[in-house]
Amino acid sequence: MPTLYRAEVIGSLLRPTYLKEARQEWERGRLSTHDFKRIEDRAVDEAIALQQQAGVDVVTDGEMRRTHFIAPLTDVISGVKPIPAFKRVWKRPHEPNEPAVQTEIQVQYAVVDRIRRLRTLTSEEFTYARSHAHKPLKVTLPSPLMMTLRWSPQYSRDAYPDPFELFADAAEIVRQEAQELAALGCEYIQIDAPELGMLCDPDRRRQDFADAGIDPDRILSDGIDLLNSVAAVPGVTFSLHLCRGNNRGYYVGEGGYEAVARQLFGRARNIALMLLEYDDWRSGSFEPLREMPQDRGVVLGLISTKRKELESAESVVARIEEAARYYPREQLALSTQCGFGTVWEGNPISEAIELAKLSLVADIAHQVLPQGATSI
Repeated sequence: MPTLYRAEVIGSLLRPTYLKEARQEWERGRLSTHDFKRIEDRAVDEAIALQQQAGVDVVTDGEMRRTHFIAPLTDVISGVKPIPAFKRVWKRPHEPNEPAVQTEIQVQYAVVDRIRRLRTLTSEEFTYARSHAHKPLKVTLPSPLMMTLRWSPQYSRDAYPDPFELFADAAEIVRQEAQELAALGCEYIQIDAPELGMLCDPDRRRQDFADAGIDPDRILSDGIDLLNSVAAVPGVTFSLHLCRGNNRGYYVGEGGYEAVARQLFGRARNIALMLLEYDDWRSGSFEPLREMPQDRGVVLGLISTKRKELESAESVVARIEEAARYYPREQLALSTQCGFGTVWEGNPISEAIELAKLSLVADIAHQVLPQGATSI
């Protein structure tokens, strides 16, 4: 039976300065792979220890071995190159009636040829972390539909005239990763799908999908079916994390889950847990939870990894009470809204605040939600 952990983490943590410096030295050929891997190991050890100190119920390796959360679909496959094919406007969190601080961020990669997996990344992550974690361990994988944000009409069409052929190839790569993780004993895999969160935003739906030649409605039918097929691995609990973009404290999408809820929650039958960003007004109300089938778990991302201010326990508890009006309390859990280091640079907060935020997740979840992990 799938397990719901009350105090959850999303995945990435802030990478320490010594790890960033070591990667730069390794990429320049000034540090051996052997020595670099030992430094990575140290960073993973510290990431696991930090989560265990915070008291959360499940841990990850902090994604310390990745350059970006999508690394299993960029860094270790062929057919993808660092081409400046796209730029997108990102915003700092702000109040709904105030202007946002904006910046334009270059998308790092574009698909230029048929993609093929060269090696696994997550097997190394899991096998090392498994021997060091004293709590349940999960591994994060990028959604194959993330390739909607890597398919370029200019650079990708020769290899993939139909972008959904690319998504199918990406789904096969992610499926292979999941199957290999299961064979190693992994029982919990999270799929990260910010592209689905972006579909909640009418502007992003048009600019990033429809105008680029990708039918957003087809993503919510054929695309969700592909995503669901990835999660058909026996013995593994799958969760799906929806966010609005997370890049150095900036976000890229706004809008409630109404735009995707019925299709996503209904079609993704192999996804047992939904991890939903709900840290501020950008995610809308909890009403779409009414569309959630009654055999799922919902993890509420109520604590921001973008803002350095620590939320009050009272405000978070009030939000949990509000969500419980739309979905059973016994099937709710709590997390931050996203990871702390989705990209290499990380969000603009300190490691002390990172620990405080995770500790707040654990303290509140263990006080106001049913005690202990539960089967759903």
